[in-house]
Amino acid sequence: MDHRLIAHVDMDAFYASVEQRDNPQYRGKPVIVGGTGARGVVAAANYEVRRFGVRSAMPMRDALRRCPDAICVRPRMSVYRDVSHRIFDVFREFSPLVEGLSLDEAFIDLTKLSKSRSANELGMHLKQRIGKETSLTASVGIGPNKLVAKIASDLEKPDGLCIVSRRHVNEILDPLPVRTISGIGPQTGKRLAQLGIHTIEELRLALPDQLQPIFGRYAFRIQQRASGIDERPVVAHSVRKSISSEETFNQDTADRDALIVQLTILAESVATSLRRKELVAGVVSVKIRTAEFVTRTRQRALAPPGNDSGVVRRVARDLLDQWLAENPGTKLRLLGVGVADLHPARQLGLFQKAPEATELDQAMDHIRSRYGDSSIRRGKPNT
Repeated sequence: MDHRLIAHVDMDAFYASVEQRDNPQYRGKPVIVGGTGARGVVAAANYEVRRFGVRSAMPMRDALRRCPDAICVRPRMSVYRDVSHRIFDVFREFSPLVEGLSLDEAFIDLTKLSKSRSANELGMHLKQRIGKETSLTASVGIGPNKLVAKIASDLEKPDGLCIVSRRHVNEILDPLPVRTISGIGPQTGKRLAQLGIHTIEELRLALPDQLQPIFGRYAFRIQQRASGIDERPVVAHSVRKSISSEETFNQDTADRDALIVQLTILAESVATSLRRKELVAGVVSVKIRTAEFVTRTRQRALAPPGNDSGVVRRVARDLLDQWLAENPGTKLRLLGVGVADLHPARQLGLFQKAPEATELDQAMDHIRSRYGDSSIRRGKPNT
């Protein structure tokens, strides 16, 4: 693992930046991407609106209370996915070792290129290629491992390039707060603060006996992280473990017809994602959250695994109907459909062949690929 060069690329306010790129009237103004209903949540906030304290995952009502003049835009996931594909194509121009973390974030192993080009040259070229291909900006961190690269990409946002050499790792990391290290959340941060440990340097130099009660068997690993040590490789082409889609209702409802309509939309979205990624699922699940915030899930295996919209929809509907029958009159706040036990369709065994997508699925996939996910939906299901 010696002498590696790893880049972490994080697109700047990705969803909001795409909206500003495509809508010049939004440029320079506070933009929020997210649900606009009473229970909408912020999916992305551009830097103009972040100055007001607006952050991702914040309830939309709170965001608008902080910035009443913000422009609210509903997400266009199919557009963001298309842009993401182009960005990842750029990443693969530099290395086949690209580990995607989300649509707009990835690690890239640049070790082989580092033998002929400097880290600064690689970082500048990477940013230029992204800009030329998408007209968007990215923040890039480059370091000797994934941990340092990810921390570096956050240090000079937006549109930044931060390079941390191996000999300067402690110099850069030491002054940073302990919560900079992934896995140290608010509660753990408070416990460390009670011991007088506020910075990464203080964590790095702490006595193991101090950390053992907090981290248990992971104490040594945490101190390695605080020392900038991270031997995890960049892993390309990892298969997702699950795909899901969910909807929070503007008003709690026990109306079965309305629930079935929403379930159909969610199942369609999940099955479409499976086919786009050339995956099949072995498990279908439904997620149910009541008005009292009690969350329940039900799941069922698929044999053989598949990605047909009709199959996913029917299994999800059976699971929902079963739960509704056991809990009559219960109002729901949220409904979700998910699939798990995912495998590449092309890797199924000879006797596990998944059914081909129906002609209707193929036609709808084609229309969505050209005009967006919301361009076509199935009619109201028979209930």
